[in-house]
Amino acid sequence: MKLLFPTLLLLSGLVFSQKTIPSDFKKIPDILDNTELLYPFIIPDKKYNYWSVLRNNPDPDKAIIYESQMPKLMTINDPAPEKGFFQKCLGENCFSYLIACENSQSKYFSNEQQLRDFIGFVDNLPEAILIANTFGYTVDTTNKLSSSYKIEDKNISLYLSKTKNCPLTKESFFIKINRETGKPEAKSNGIYFKSEDCITP
Repeated sequence: MKLLFPTLLLLSGLVFSQKTIPSDFKKIPDILDNTELLYPFIIPDKKYNYWSVLRNNPDPDKAIIYESQMPKLMTINDPAPEKGFFQKCLGENCFSYLIACENSQSKYFSNEQQLRDFIGFVDNLPEAILIANTFGYTVDTTNKLSSSYKIEDKNISLYLSKTKNCPLTKESFFIKINRETGKPEAKSNGIYFKSEDCITP
């Protein structure tokens, strides 16, 4: 039995290592593994006078992650909401939120579903990755099984990763996102990396 268990692990690793990505899939550019660099590619589902993505930081200059061009004579001094999307911790710099101005009225988007609603139709690869991020999937550029994509008329398909921190485990998922509705269909491809280490989020 002592020899059987390592052998099974080795065999399962060999089987998984033989999985390949279809030839019509392309590599996701490395820069798109950073969520904050995806926001400039958003084409909102509605027309807004102005919109911006911020982090909950009391310093206005440090709070801004991205902002569209603000019309002249417009100022927005709305306080940060109590919660937002991609919540990492409690306190400052722990979450992001989006504020948009429509007909001189400010509107908050402060959870993952509201961010998906703001995006609406999935226009491009960064929007698709951002939507996948709201469901806990991320780009891991170290492996094609977690950093590949294909764009079609009705769907954008992705190979992305889901990570568990303790022990550190990375699992590959095939995700097909409906461009009209933004709804994903996901299927696991199995674990492609496992360590005995634990990491702090």
